[in-house]
Amino acid sequence: MNEIFTLRNILIYLLVMNLLGFLSMLIDKKKAEKGSWRTPEKTLLTIALLGGSIGSIAGMYTFRHKTKKLKFSVGLPVILILQIVLIGYLKYRQWI
Repeated sequence: MNEIFTLRNILIYLLVMNLLGFLSMLIDKKKAEKGSWRTPEKTLLTIALLGGSIGSIAGMYTFRHKTKKLKFSVGLPVILILQIVLIGYLKYRQWI
């Protein structure tokens, strides 16, 4: 059986998740402007936790969305830092 967790597959996953994070901020911003149903904050944060933190941060500042909410202005960078530390640890232990 071929290895699932190849560098190529991990990079594709991260690219998709970050694109999803970026677009989710855009979509939620547009919904907010129209006053329609919004994406739950829990969903936006989950996307970031699952690997889309860079895209979510980029979307947050590009679209000026959720920048005044501490949960996002501090929380998303903290998630990103923790992800970087985790990748460093896994690389140090040679698990990836």
